[in-house]
Amino acid sequence: MPDMASEAMLTVADKAPVTSERKLRTDLDNNLLKPYMARAMTASDTDNPNGTSGHKHHNASVLQQHVAFFDQDDNGIIFPWETYKGFRDLGFNVVASFLFMVLVHGAMSYVTLPTWLPSPFFPIYIENIHKAKHGSDSATYDTEGRFIPTNIENIFSKYARTVPDKLTFKELWHMTEATRNAFDFFGWIASKLEWGVLYLLAKDSDGYLSKESVRRCFDGSLFEYCAKMQKDDMKKME
Repeated sequence: MPDMASEAMLTVADKAPVTSERKLRTDLDNNLLKPYMARAMTASDTDNPNGTSGHKHHNASVLQQHVAFFDQDDNGIIFPWETYKGFRDLGFNVVASFLFMVLVHGAMSYVTLPTWLPSPFFPIYIENIHKAKHGSDSATYDTEGRFIPTNIENIFSKYARTVPDKLTFKELWHMTEATRNAFDFFGWIASKLEWGVLYLLAKDSDGYLSKESVRRCFDGSLFEYCAKMQKDDMKKME
């Protein structure tokens, strides 16, 4: 007689080969309390159960923290010129920074506005940034902007085949293909662009994108770190 309790916990179904190809970790609760529970203010994973050490959340959601770096004057509103400067601070050139500015504000401004009337200045209101969440993503943010530890762990258990907890560009591309929702053309493009920019920003010398870089991107602390490194490098060249 089959053990029904054991079967209920299986993560692979023989008639669905994709469940075998994209494996899940089953030991998350050994290292992280309630890994399935969405965290409002910390980007926790099995290696960082309390989130990023030294990173201040200021009582903002993880998604709000993710974009706060670009709020140059810390007034809760991100204007296009602030986004442009933020990308320049991260080390992107003038053309790339301008292009990212246009894409980000063109896609996200209107849905975050507190009124139905559009603004000619294309601002992004951080308070409403959860409304800019799109489909075909990793679902590591929930619809309110909280952080779900299980889902960042799933990214790497499913798609990091070459090195555990690191993604090659090919594996990253495969991940964005696998998370696509049907007919979600905007989400497909947005996901490719977001992960592509992150890869350019944070890949190591061997061409890998680490889980730690991805996790810190989610809470925005990666941007602060990269901007500081960029500033230090510029000082050394003076």
